[in-house]
Amino acid sequence: FRTGDRFGAIFAVRSGTVKTRLVDMEGRELILGFYLPGELVGLNAIHPEIYPCDAVALDTVEVCRFLFPALATLAMRIPQVQKELFRRLSKDIGDASLRNQESSADERLAGFVLDLSARYAARGFSGQSLHLSMSRSDIANYLGLASETVSRVLRRFQDGGLLEVDGREVTITDAAALRDIAKNMLH
Repeated sequence: FRTGDRFGAIFAVRSGTVKTRLVDMEGRELILGFYLPGELVGLNAIHPEIYPCDAVALDTVEVCRFLFPALATLAMRIPQVQKELFRRLSKDIGDASLRNQESSADERLAGFVLDLSARYAARGFSGQSLHLSMSRSDIANYLGLASETVSRVLRRFQDGGLLEVDGREVTITDAAALRDIAKNMLH
């Protein structure tokens, strides 16, 4: 979907990665989030009844489209569906407020890697060996950092034995140290 499209459905990512973004009047991009398999995209369009951002595939993506009226009816009939929708809405709100905290570049990047690790692990993938389908500049944009800062912090984490980085492949080698760095961002 694109910014301003009329809302009618929520999408569940089946495979691949989707980013959501806004583009301002000068053409500058603001990354709002990254969505992995099993995650829902489009929840932020329920209230305004238009999609407030673009959803962009970062690689080959497959999604399931859930028409919202049918999903709302299902949620009224099956309390577990309603509970899951509320849980996911709450998580999106919490993630946004967490990113708005005053944190160092190290804290932000450590928190990002740990969050991605947990999300991959929850979906049955490795939580230690991560494939970053997003670019360094997308990660930097999302975290409110410069691309050079992301590269520098990744290098420092690698030199310190916390991560192994090979292009877009990242292996967590010291999760405890990352958690210690990100402790102010984790809850």
